[in-house]
Amino acid sequence: MENTVNFKDIFKSSILEKTGSISIIDSLIGLLVAFFIGLFIYVVYKKTFSGVIYSHTFNISLIIMSMATSLIIMGISSNVLLSLGMVGALSIVRFRTPIKDPMDIVYLFWAIIVGILCGAGFIILAIIGSVLIGLVLIIFVNKIKIENPYLLVVRYQDISVEKSLNHIISEHVNKFTIKSKSVMPGNDFELTYEIRVQNSDMNFINTISSMVGIKSAVMLSYDGNFTA
Repeated sequence: MENTVNFKDIFKSSILEKTGSISIIDSLIGLLVAFFIGLFIYVVYKKTFSGVIYSHTFNISLIIMSMATSLIIMGISSNVLLSLGMVGALSIVRFRTPIKDPMDIVYLFWAIIVGILCGAGFIILAIIGSVLIGLVLIIFVNKIKIENPYLLVVRYQDISVEKSLNHIISEHVNKFTIKSKSVMPGNDFELTYEIRVQNSDMNFINTISSMVGIKSAVMLSYDGNFTA
């Protein structure tokens, strides 16, 4: 008995059948919703960013991540073997970009969740959840002000100025603590204070700089990153 293979048998249970099982309309709706929610995440991130340097490329990647995750979920939702293969393929991916701000991780996680929900068809849940998350971020990040500490680094030569220095600082700040004291080459001394200023008043640093024996006075803001 002869076994003949024709053109139709070659494509049987292959690409054409898998393509036919995909709903183009549902896929487009899921991708469009993921795009618009990703755009909403883009706007919220831009409005609530409070770091040192705003990264436009990172913000754009949030939109792409929402759409790409949605695309992956659509692909693996109808095929168990494909889902196992996708998990194995993604498990070898290593991201080397450091995330300095914990809020950036929140936005990454948010974008991934949106992609998963849109890809799985839970569009209403994705929209409602994103609106609520966006409102919480805007309210808590922009409306609630957190008093970040400052670091005051003073370099001097005469050790007798320490008492006067502490007196001036105590008069102009709400709270201060000495974090470190160093002896530099050439008998120079360096004191590092952690201070919390009153109403962002930093004029006292000019008084400190003009004191006899003070070589330099530097104020640094610390909110997870050092900025002069």
